[in-house]
Amino acid sequence: MSAWEAILLGLVQGLTEFLPISSSAHLRIVGELLGSSDPGAAFTAITQIGTEAAVILYYRRTIRDICVDWWQALRGDDGTDRAARLGAHRENARMAWYIALGSVPIVVFGLLFQDWIETSLRNLWITVTMLVVFALILGWADKHGARRRTLGELTPRRAVLFGLAQSLALVPGVSRSGGTITAGLLMGFTRKAAADYSFLLAIPAVLGSGFYQLGKSIGQPVPGGPGAMATFIATLVAFVVGYVVIIGFLKVVSTYSYRPFVLYRLGLAAVVVILLLTGVLSATGGIVV
Repeated sequence: MSAWEAILLGLVQGLTEFLPISSSAHLRIVGELLGSSDPGAAFTAITQIGTEAAVILYYRRTIRDICVDWWQALRGDDGTDRAARLGAHRENARMAWYIALGSVPIVVFGLLFQDWIETSLRNLWITVTMLVVFALILGWADKHGARRRTLGELTPRRAVLFGLAQSLALVPGVSRSGGTITAGLLMGFTRKAAADYSFLLAIPAVLGSGFYQLGKSIGQPVPGGPGAMATFIATLVAFVVGYVVIIGFLKVVSTYSYRPFVLYRLGLAAVVVILLLTGVLSATGGIVV
């Protein structure tokens, strides 16, 4: 993979990670159109470290407050009973537990279905199906969701439901933010609240997956896959672009609906189907299934 291809893929990752349109699907499609075949699940996971670094930078004060309140509650500043230590008196302390609880599903499913995630589930026909199905679900949720709840109304059950929705993003075409935001809208959360929790919830899962794949790639580089320098360049570009996208996206969703993203997903699916039927794209892209 050349430096220019790496820059382009980093740009794609940064532009699409936080929008409900599936960054993994875009990397899968664009990578093959560039003639580099599927960049692979490992490349996708590692470049997401860049976008998650942008999340940490953007939410740094919120993350700091969550960590401080969690630790103070846990050590007994608000009382030594179990409820107090678990954050009964501090919303930020409860948020830390909700993020941990919501991260469990994607860890479990990621480990159980790792081989499928890296091979069979990257088939473009599956990607197309997910683009369409979740476009329709997102559109329905955005139109009919109550959009009244704030993050202060999170509960353990809702945190798990958010986490289950996030785990669906292991399949390219679903979208991590799209899945969790859709779940939030269906549970009655505002667009902004659903987006905020979606971004915070992704931090442990994405960084864990990214560094795990990074460790694997150092010891066992993939023959013919993106090299270390190309991956580094793509990750750096994804960080810079991702930070700008977060700012713009949160402003947009506070005012406008998700309809443009629904239409984009449907349009992208139609284009990919045409490219598959005409042989421009291969459904498996050289993936061993």
